[in-house]
Amino acid sequence: MLRTLLLAACAVAVPAQAQQPAWAWDDGTVPFVVTPMEIVERMLRMAEVGPGDMLIDLGSGDGRIVIEAAKRGARGLGVDLDPSLVKLATENARKAGVAGRARFETRDIFETDLSGASVVAFYLLPDFNAKLLPRLLKLKPGTRIVSHDGSIGAWPSDEKLEMRTPEKSVGLGGLSKVELWIVPADAAGRWTSDLGAHGGVWRFQVAQQFQVLDVNARAEGRDLLVRASRLRGEEIKLVVTGVVAGHAWHHLFAGRVSGDTINGELTLSDGNETRRVPWKAARER
Repeated sequence: MLRTLLLAACAVAVPAQAQQPAWAWDDGTVPFVVTPMEIVERMLRMAEVGPGDMLIDLGSGDGRIVIEAAKRGARGLGVDLDPSLVKLATENARKAGVAGRARFETRDIFETDLSGASVVAFYLLPDFNAKLLPRLLKLKPGTRIVSHDGSIGAWPSDEKLEMRTPEKSVGLGGLSKVELWIVPADAAGRWTSDLGAHGGVWRFQVAQQFQVLDVNARAEGRDLLVRASRLRGEEIKLVVTGVVAGHAWHHLFAGRVSGDTINGELTLSDGNETRRVPWKAARER
């Protein structure tokens, strides 16, 4: 939900008038605007919300995101500054039969403890999203964050969807954007991996900006070509090609980052045969 928020609270060095969307009130506040149910469904589907999840909705309005998450078996907490909306959401959860898994509180979003969330959802102004960025990045790797019509500062989303929802009450043409971010593990640094007869000790140098990696790989004293890399929460994948142990190979490294260790599997292919071997890497300190 996009709850009533004061744009003046956003500390930016541009005139307040320039910050106001076309549908803001004259006093600079933004009215409560519901997220269309079709968008709610897409948000929950993109974040793969289900049993075992704890979803926190920042600016929960009438409670529909938390309620729909509860219908999927998740637990949910919605926070909003407007006590009347908190009361409405609580009643809506009771009517939907999910009051045991959905609760709502009158609370400032910037004072809400997010540490217990596996999913964080919101429909806020981009300036507010950007203020949340440092706190969101400190959440447990793998935590999913889903937003309706709002980026999070310079953090690129992992997934993005645009769709038209005619029932949307703001904007032109009912165009909505849903974005998903997955809190990345810390994968930066120098990593070593002993692959025995297949090149001996490998070294990986990883630079990281959010979930975007820049990786150099080296084995047998030679640099190898890193064709692709991906970090999705704790899951890391690297595609490396080159001559190792006297033969040209395609390598797919796939594992999970846990502290200073990566545990996973290496898939080797030369076009004729494919084999899989355990892969373990340790970060140098």
